[in-house]
Amino acid sequence: MLTSFLATDIRFPNIGIVLRGIGNGITIAGFRIAFYGMVIAFGMIMGYLVAEWFLKQVGLNPDLALDFVIWGVLCGVAGARAYYCIFNWSSFADNPWSVLNLRTGGLAIYGGIIGGVGSALVFCKIKKVNVPSFLDCGLPGICIGQIIGRWGNFFNREAFGTYTNSLFAMQVDVSEVNSYFNPNTSQAIVEGAYANQPTLLANILEIRNHAVVIDGATYIQVQPTFLYESVLNLCLLILMIVLVKHRRFNGQIALTYLMGYGTIRFVIEKFRTDPLLIGNTSIPVSRLLSAVLLVVSLVIYVICFVRTKKHEAPTAAEEKAEEVV
Repeated sequence: MLTSFLATDIRFPNIGIVLRGIGNGITIAGFRIAFYGMVIAFGMIMGYLVAEWFLKQVGLNPDLALDFVIWGVLCGVAGARAYYCIFNWSSFADNPWSVLNLRTGGLAIYGGIIGGVGSALVFCKIKKVNVPSFLDCGLPGICIGQIIGRWGNFFNREAFGTYTNSLFAMQVDVSEVNSYFNPNTSQAIVEGAYANQPTLLANILEIRNHAVVIDGATYIQVQPTFLYESVLNLCLLILMIVLVKHRRFNGQIALTYLMGYGTIRFVIEKFRTDPLLIGNTSIPVSRLLSAVLLVVSLVIYVICFVRTKKHEAPTAAEEKAEEVV
């Protein structure tokens, strides 16, 4: 027997869209399958296909994608889970074994990138493949995985942003989000939980204060940051697809992804209400990492581009020889 679980409405009131009875998974013969896991799996498959296509475009053996995919996925998922758990350990301290339960969410893309790139470096050394060229193909695969994977956050009602009444404002049932966002949760409890994080506390209280009751259910209204990031990553992927035919140096596509995603995440993270923080500080680790990634990638990009231009520029002797001819 097939049934869905956690089926409530998701509303976009300012564009007149109401998605009725959206569950976050299905149950088949008593076994629960979360949409989050299904979305992530689909993203991995598409990531493999995109990487294979890029390998063909840059002149590498497309079979490398199949050789790498298992190790890349395993290391990527392990890195994504480790990153999330390290910076959100309080959620797992009472039950450490829950770290292994991926069906409920909890994968951080930066951890996935670190794990995936790390495994790619080892793979390229073993296979004697040019690392920058291989990353030019692998990182677009990660990008399509992000585009699809963010919709897992949609089904889980997570990774949303601050209160908004903008065009794409999204309303979700408070029964399916963290209890801190529920107006029925004591404000004193929320203030105690976020005592050292005044900005996050203010954002959460604002969301609670704007909660509305519709047909007997209480909804909070927030920024659909998962949607913003998915769309912006799609634009980034299109840019990389266009760039592949005009690549000036090995690693150009990879650096474009790192600069692009660093910029996207730096902006998006400002609106998130559930960022992973550094220790007891109020500093979002992903925002700090995004800034570092953007700056470092930009510097490397400029250096590589300048070197390529110098290499392409004809020498004085070559110019003189051309004049004689």
